[in-house]
Amino acid sequence: MVDKNSRIPIYLQLEEQIKHQIEKGVLTANQMIPSEREYAQLYGISRMTVRHAINNLVLDGYLYRQKGRGTFVANRKMEQRLQGLTGFTEDMTERGLTPSSRLLSFSIIKANKQVANKLKNSLNTPVYELKRIRLADGEPMALETTYLPVNLVKGLTEEITHQSLYRYIEEELSFIISEARQQIEAATPTDDEISYLQIDRHTPVLLISRTSYLKDGTPFEYVKSAYRADRYIFVHSLKRE
Repeated sequence: MVDKNSRIPIYLQLEEQIKHQIEKGVLTANQMIPSEREYAQLYGISRMTVRHAINNLVLDGYLYRQKGRGTFVANRKMEQRLQGLTGFTEDMTERGLTPSSRLLSFSIIKANKQVANKLKNSLNTPVYELKRIRLADGEPMALETTYLPVNLVKGLTEEITHQSLYRYIEEELSFIISEARQQIEAATPTDDEISYLQIDRHTPVLLISRTSYLKDGTPFEYVKSAYRADRYIFVHSLKRE
């Protein structure tokens, strides 16, 4: 219930109660919440106050509206911090989620100009090309294409691609992974991204281009990914020097 004698504004109290219900699983993803009128009657407050609270929760990503239907609980976005270099498998495991991949294709191709430049190899150098859907608890999160030099990442097989590539590179090949450089931009999804990520045409994606390096500065991986912008958020801490 809300405390009308509290110094905390009533709309903020209602926000916190709805957030608490979402975080405790009382209200679950894609469940429709009570209407403004129902909340107003339940708490003995004005619909304007209820609307204020719900508008804030929509802006904060806890809720979303569907025209003509009502207001629903949103899937919470996963935060990916940009300070450290981790693979998808490590990142999802750290969150307590079960990572998995669906391999779309695995082949050896000749590097085109873009891939060759990113990996600092000659044009037409053999590279592995892996196309995968990355999933967390069975839900598609990203469509990913990875390129690795055949002459460096030796012995890679289709079976290994279902596990953590970083673990294979560090533990089996005894390389030390050092750093990566990546670019992130928003885009509208392609037909493939719509299909594989199970999103609609109006859901944006985050396009990520990343080149990863070993300790000696050798590039060992070039990745192009499309992440679901409705489920993923990238967070970076900034310090004033």
